[in-house]
Amino acid sequence: TKVRDAAEGAKVRAAQDGFMDPSLIEGPLQFDAAVDPAVAAVKKKGSPVAGHANVLIFPDLNSGNNGYKAVQQASKTIAVGPILQGLKKPVNDLSRGATVDDIVNTAVLTALQSSNS
Repeated sequence: TKVRDAAEGAKVRAAQDGFMDPSLIEGPLQFDAAVDPAVAAVKKKGSPVAGHANVLIFPDLNSGNNGYKAVQQASKTIAVGPILQGLKKPVNDLSRGATVDDIVNTAVLTALQSSNS
């Protein structure tokens, strides 16, 4: 699968580049197992990541958009995204339903990405 292949590629790169412990990269994980320790204890026993994930990676833009909107709406929190990676210049996306705050937050994030490239 896309996610399994991406996770394996990230592990290899983490080991080569030394930017993080490859054992802390895992996937695919279902959302509940990724963020809920009680669910993770049943579904992914012994995983150092499951139940404590703080980065979620989706296989495509549509899946990422659906995932972040669901979490944002259910939790009533601020979410910025989707954030597009791997392009030569910073590019991010806004929904047709974006609020002024969504636009400002995304513009700030894009400016920060631009200053780091």
